[in-house]
Amino acid sequence: AAHFCAFALPTTTALGAMGVSSSSQGEDSCIARVKAGSEVEQLKKRVAELEAGTKKNPNEFDPYLQNRVNAQTMTQYIIESSKGDKQLAMLMNSIQHACKVVSNSIEKAGPAGLYGLAGTANSTGDDVKKLDIIADDIWIECLSRSGVCGLLVSEEQEKAIVIEDAAKRGPFCVAFDPLDGSSNIDCNVSVGSIFSVYRRKSPDDKPCTEADILRPGTEIIVAGYCIYGAATELIITFGYGVQRFACDPALGEFLFVSDMKMDPEGGKKIYSCNEGNSLQWDAPILKSVENFKDAGYAARYVGSMVSDVHRTLLYGGIFLYPADKKSTKGKLRVLYEGFPMALITEQAGGESSTGMYMGKLGRILEVMPEHIHDRCPIIMGGARDVSQVLKLYEK
Repeated sequence: AAHFCAFALPTTTALGAMGVSSSSQGEDSCIARVKAGSEVEQLKKRVAELEAGTKKNPNEFDPYLQNRVNAQTMTQYIIESSKGDKQLAMLMNSIQHACKVVSNSIEKAGPAGLYGLAGTANSTGDDVKKLDIIADDIWIECLSRSGVCGLLVSEEQEKAIVIEDAAKRGPFCVAFDPLDGSSNIDCNVSVGSIFSVYRRKSPDDKPCTEADILRPGTEIIVAGYCIYGAATELIITFGYGVQRFACDPALGEFLFVSDMKMDPEGGKKIYSCNEGNSLQWDAPILKSVENFKDAGYAARYVGSMVSDVHRTLLYGGIFLYPADKKSTKGKLRVLYEGFPMALITEQAGGESSTGMYMGKLGRILEVMPEHIHDRCPIIMGGARDVSQVLKLYEK
């Protein structure tokens, strides 16, 4: 009994006065404590049985709820991926915020009367939609107020936006298409935003210049695109793989979906291009498309680069917007369309090429842009299909 119980025993004199021996008193107290402990254990066991009886049976919604609670958020991912670079984390948070605001504007466009043309043309001669202007304002405001950008290039702005105030500028130069595929916006087809980020090379004590962003795509530090469709998704790369996030509208937060990796076997047999331009194409492109048809490939073309490339990355196949007799440099812009999509495609395991451009076959990321709205031909997708096109150029 003395081994199991730890308490102060009355003195022998006191016990003698009560007519009780010390040995008898210690045994009785110890027995009482053991009985109490046994009752506690029984109570715990009963509680466990009751909890087990009321435990909810698993159902089909559990994975959905668990994912919302346990999934990594975009903010968490940015903090981890920026590796202590607070300015880069601030920039990426500003970009994800811009995407959320643009998404909300698109959702409300119909009731708010925001469909239709604005009656102007942008820097590259395209007709401007009302939502083009709104999306452009959102991106410019979010990035310029972040305090970490020194220069901004937008498809909708003829000149680069230089942040002059030393207290409000930072080391990053960002090129972006605020609303890619906006010609489709009035018929509720998926559109998107595309961006690429450079770190300036000029001295920090002076404003940035265009030379800070007129560099090959191999020097991009972050690239991505946001697609506004049945769901709003943000796809980004820091140069080591591609990550896919989807916005949970109830939470207002982008949640991690998966890493994006193209099927090494090429995936589905799909070719995507605007065949309305086929009379202007060169012989290798014409022959490539004919070969795809003969091989049983399906044709899929939305007319929004974000949508067509997003499908290509997920399903496989090839996306083409080549140079032609009418547009000798192609139609898509280098800094905010060609470069970011090429980097994402390559990081996802695909390939990207200009085809025959400037007298040689080249990689899109190695193009040297001559001005901020320069263009280049686009051939990108799985290695299986891109290689077929390039082989015809090499003959």
